[in-house]
Amino acid sequence: MQLQQLAYFVEVAHPLHFTRAAENMGVSQPTLSKQIRVLENSVGTRLFSRHSSGIALTSAGEALLPHAQRMLINADSALRSVGEVAELKRGRVRLGATPSTLDGLLPPILMEFHQRHPGVEFEIHESGSRVLSEELHIGNIDIALLIVPVTTDDPSIETTVVYRERLLLASPASSDLPEEIDVTSLADLPLVMFREGYDLRDVTLRACATAGFEPRFSVEGGEMGSVLRLVEAGLGHAVVPDIALRNRHSLRTSLIVSPPLERHIAVAHREPAALPLSVQAFRSMLLERLAAPQD
Repeated sequence: MQLQQLAYFVEVAHPLHFTRAAENMGVSQPTLSKQIRVLENSVGTRLFSRHSSGIALTSAGEALLPHAQRMLINADSALRSVGEVAELKRGRVRLGATPSTLDGLLPPILMEFHQRHPGVEFEIHESGSRVLSEELHIGNIDIALLIVPVTTDDPSIETTVVYRERLLLASPASSDLPEEIDVTSLADLPLVMFREGYDLRDVTLRACATAGFEPRFSVEGGEMGSVLRLVEAGLGHAVVPDIALRNRHSLRTSLIVSPPLERHIAVAHREPAALPLSVQAFRSMLLERLAAPQD
């Protein structure tokens, strides 16, 4: 049983006229009659009864007709859905992002992509790079902006570095720290520290250990937003990415220069050809917008 045969059957069933149905379908009457016979052989019974005054549906034909109509409608809907996805009228992108990239890099790109493809939905997973690496590995997300190197041994995950993230010291507006400082300067400052497992916490602690001291925490355990709000409230200082401070004009910043602290942000995903079309399109836009050379 083929969809085309069902289409012929439905067309004949409505006018109950082979010649008219053949004209509507753009085929010859012998071709149409042959396909109806093939369909009848397939289902094992006659679908039309033929008599001197014309044709009529048999009981089997009456039983098949509503099912055939639904099958044709479903097939047409399926083809439209595939076409819409292929044209990016529909789709879904499961995007993972670190808090700083979600706040500082992604909003204008997401807005531009939405304007181009308003039917594509986004599912955002905000977390640290270690968690995002694992979510990529187990297939919970399609693509991510995260810090490299990734913390998974999965060889199918590909990364492309798109941004060099400079780390700055964020201080309350009343701070009198200079515009450039050494890592050793952090030894004398109360720090607002991120929670355990947060990438920036690890970076900060490693830098302090390399400089030969253990930092002092005034507050510990926050996420990016809460850490910055606590710094604004005057509870201490925090080492944060430059992109996290783009919209935080109430904070004073100092560039850490000796040694300079930086991280590399990458677009991470599996083999591009295996990604859904909507994800492939978003990946291309990410690379175009973020991979420009930086000073």
